[in-house]
Amino acid sequence: MMPSVRCGFTEVSNHSSVDTMWDPNNSKSEKVNATKAADCGSVSVAFPLTMMITGIVGNSLALLLVYNSYRKKENKRKKSFLLCIGSLALTDLFGQLLTSPIVVSVYLSNRQWDRIDPSGKLCAFFGVCMTMFGLCPLFLASTMAVERTLAIRTPHWYSNNMRTAITKMALTSIWGCVLVFALLPIVGVGEYTLQWPGTWCFISTGDGQITGNTFFASIFAILGICSLIVTFACNAVTIKALVSRCKAKPAASQSGKQWERLTVETVIQLMGIMCVLFACWSPLLIMMLKMISTQTSSHQCKQTSSSLLQNVELQKDCNFFLTAIRLASLNQILDPWVYLLLREILLRKFCQVANAVSSCSMERNKETPISADSKQQTADMGMIQKQ
Repeated sequence: MMPSVRCGFTEVSNHSSVDTMWDPNNSKSEKVNATKAADCGSVSVAFPLTMMITGIVGNSLALLLVYNSYRKKENKRKKSFLLCIGSLALTDLFGQLLTSPIVVSVYLSNRQWDRIDPSGKLCAFFGVCMTMFGLCPLFLASTMAVERTLAIRTPHWYSNNMRTAITKMALTSIWGCVLVFALLPIVGVGEYTLQWPGTWCFISTGDGQITGNTFFASIFAILGICSLIVTFACNAVTIKALVSRCKAKPAASQSGKQWERLTVETVIQLMGIMCVLFACWSPLLIMMLKMISTQTSSHQCKQTSSSLLQNVELQKDCNFFLTAIRLASLNQILDPWVYLLLREILLRKFCQVANAVSSCSMERNKETPISADSKQQTADMGMIQKQ
């Protein structure tokens, strides 16, 4: 039975091993890689290249919109939110700029990392970037979720105590703490290793004998999961508060209609944020915990195994891990759209369709968009508008 080869996956028969497919110094590996590149190399390069371009364009546009809005806003509460969303877009943009060109270069080098990083220092840099620009967006999403909850649940306290200086301090603390955490493997706590299929570096999950490796990988996964839980919990509390406040408004009044429209838009946006975060990050974090518990790692796909069954099972885990990290990277592209860019483009149309499906009155469907002045009639409505 002949070996079966396809993009990102290799089934091995007879005495061949995954190592011969992965080792850049093996002549057989070079021949196989050249054949694979002819069949699927263009597709492989297109994936990180498309993600890089899309991420840079989306986050740059979001930064431009945030900057223009920040200069015009006089309400300090709205400036705090704009600082958060601007920081998220800036973080995602730097994450794309620092990692994607490296991945594209490796693919263009026929997936031979040693050609561009013979010393191994670039791998450590890549791992630091992956850790920092992975955790930072999660923490920033949690910060914005907490900020929204405080603004809706305790508007008076929020108005009297929240200052842009506090927001800036919180954002700086997040960046600083995550950077210190990401640098731990550089000082000997944990390790960054080259991952399957040899195009990226990340936290090693299967080398328990390395000092602090299991601790470092576990803390990354636990911090990520905790961040998702905080974001989900705060958004759920915010949705409940918005719906309760909307029901308390007289339905026939103009204020009640405005609250209803803004509540529907905000609830849809918050649910979209939760769905995107869960879909993009839960596979990677859960897979990391699984691989930590079994003491396996994606970089072990290059190693020879005496058991063909173990090779196949490990290869499946490695390919799923690669898919999971791609989903997590996709979050950097989706962030500016779910938080900012799609709100005015799609949410109003979506709400009109939802109203029609639910047999709402024709008068409500034909209501003209709420002007900026009418949105700012009350402080509470202004807080919903900023979401």
